[in-house]
Amino acid sequence: MTTATPPDRQEAPLLLDTEPPRTLSFSDQAAFWLNLGVSLIGFSGAAYVLFPTGHPPLPIAGALLATLVGTVAGIAMVAGTGAVGTRTGAPAMAVLRGLFGTRLSYLPTAANIVQCIGWGVYELTVIALGVSALTHDHVPHALVIVAGGALSTAMAIWPLRVMHILRKYVAVAVGIALIYFTIQLLRQPIPEVAGTSWSGFFPAVDTTLAVSVSFVPLAADYTRHSRSARTAAGATVLGYSVAQFWCYLLGILAILQAGGDATRIFDTFLGVTAGWAFFAVLVLREADQSFANVYSTAMSIQNLLPRVDRRLLTLGVGVVVTLLALPVHDFSSYANFLYLIGSVFVPLSAVLIVDYFFGSGRHGWNLAQDAPTRPLMLLPWLCGFVVYQLCNPGSIDWWVTFWTKVQDGIGFHPGWWSSASLFSWLVAAAVTAVLVVAQRRRAPADGRV
Repeated sequence: MTTATPPDRQEAPLLLDTEPPRTLSFSDQAAFWLNLGVSLIGFSGAAYVLFPTGHPPLPIAGALLATLVGTVAGIAMVAGTGAVGTRTGAPAMAVLRGLFGTRLSYLPTAANIVQCIGWGVYELTVIALGVSALTHDHVPHALVIVAGGALSTAMAIWPLRVMHILRKYVAVAVGIALIYFTIQLLRQPIPEVAGTSWSGFFPAVDTTLAVSVSFVPLAADYTRHSRSARTAAGATVLGYSVAQFWCYLLGILAILQAGGDATRIFDTFLGVTAGWAFFAVLVLREADQSFANVYSTAMSIQNLLPRVDRRLLTLGVGVVVTLLALPVHDFSSYANFLYLIGSVFVPLSAVLIVDYFFGSGRHGWNLAQDAPTRPLMLLPWLCGFVVYQLCNPGSIDWWVTFWTKVQDGIGFHPGWWSSASLFSWLVAAAVTAVLVVAQRRRAPADGRV
């Protein structure tokens, strides 16, 4: 007589074509997304909301509103793509086989591998910075990076068990730490921000949205284990929205109390009574961010190498991320990294959601290894990318120069009203909708697309 494996002991499949266990409850997923929404990077990233690149500072109300709008809009896109993963049971990059065909899905897969490795490096770096602040530089940077990389890799080998642990223990500890820091920071007078303007509102929205939307090509890796699409979407939006808004609120308060110097933000947290203990909790839980990036990188590679055991891929990814993180000590390119992520994955989420729920996905996508190529679906993705760059090309000199010339050539000059993320998503969705309508009109008599 065989005994069934308890849900909290079941694990993610080792090979791509294996049916995933549906063991994650609403609370499992809400806790997981809550943990992803709280990040030491988010505390520091609040500086890009309060002080938008190329614009005067936002008033505090404007910064909080930009955070709310960007967070909810971005995670709604993530929830939509995650729902596709729940319905199909496929990981994120394998889902794109239905949208683009297997061979063309390798293009976004490569982009996702790059962004996940980039995020993994950032996360290990911020763990090192957090430990440095806690120990006053008494622990070697390399030792922290290696330890963080090893922990993240081990977590990624047993992802479902880790998610159950996050719900039972880590999410509770994180919640207590956030409450404590909120009380302590609000006990202090909130310094006023001089020379504020609302002109940077939408660039601020774009930065918070880009952090949220970076999970678009990861979401299905986890929601495929949900029991229903509604459960997955609800847990994703609720858990992440609450956490990221709370995180940025604390970041804004800490930056203001540090005199507007984002490099001293950790000092603010450590300066409150017993702050080191609660800050240590947040530093340790940063590993779940790195774990998610290592695991999803491995799952993305598995779309290219479907017969390779994900545990071997995870080990390889963990080693690469750790080695790349060793020489990194700052976040000088963080804003440009966010804008690049947004320009790639915001329009991709629009194409995916519209085509799956209103187009060919209604009849079931072909996710097999031989799924036929659909090159026309690259068009709305490209259109969305172009719109994003026209509205917000970032701050890399040669790239900005190129897009400025394009703006001059077509007579388009974005103003305070321009949201690169929202405009990009709407354009990509609209072009996809046009293609969907055209495909329906060409569909054979049986109604299949």
